[in-house]
Amino acid sequence: MTIRVLLADDQALLRSAFRVLVDSEPDMEVVGEASDGAEAVRLAKEQRADVVLMDIRMPGTDGLAATRMISSDPGLAHVRIVILTTFEVDDYVVRSLRAGASGFLGKGSEPEELLAAIRVAAGGEALLSPAATKGLIARFLAQGGDVRDSEHDAARSERLDALTGREREVLVQVAGGHSNDEIAERLEVSPLTVKTHVNRAMAKLGARDRAQLVVIAYESGLVRPRVD
Repeated sequence: MTIRVLLADDQALLRSAFRVLVDSEPDMEVVGEASDGAEAVRLAKEQRADVVLMDIRMPGTDGLAATRMISSDPGLAHVRIVILTTFEVDDYVVRSLRAGASGFLGKGSEPEELLAAIRVAAGGEALLSPAATKGLIARFLAQGGDVRDSEHDAARSERLDALTGREREVLVQVAGGHSNDEIAERLEVSPLTVKTHVNRAMAKLGARDRAQLVVIAYESGLVRPRVD
């Protein structure tokens, strides 16, 4: 199955480099290029993209707004968004993850990392390593939230009551940036069992993917960052 990739960046030279790289792989293809967020949303629909490589800072409709529009569209529920950023963790990245992005990748990443990120996102996994998660949560704590965020988080906290004890355990591990295989080893269960718990937690909490599970776990207070 070929992964359909949409490139959204206002720098034509960078898009061209990404196109050459992606099109060189047998399991993926570039189905469109967008120079701003509005075009990215339109092409995501028209080209039935699986993964969008989204730059945050673009003229007009930026990547954050585009991420929010794609994530809130039921017809684009299958689309996974990978944020491309100059900085590994900044406030725009935090907000984009809250808006529904599956993860983020630095523009200075190696070609192999970019290709792996596309495959990971297409598979429904979160692009959040333990180190990146730690930086991400530090940003969450620093930026706080408005009243609407607080009400939204309170509602999610209440929804945690619907999770079983095991689902909560798995959610804590997901929030630590661990893969299904790593969680299975830690909890001494099979990876398939972990996947089942993750999928059930996503359904109960209204999360699009694992990245949003991480967001929910911290915003709801289920998991709190360690202070070293």
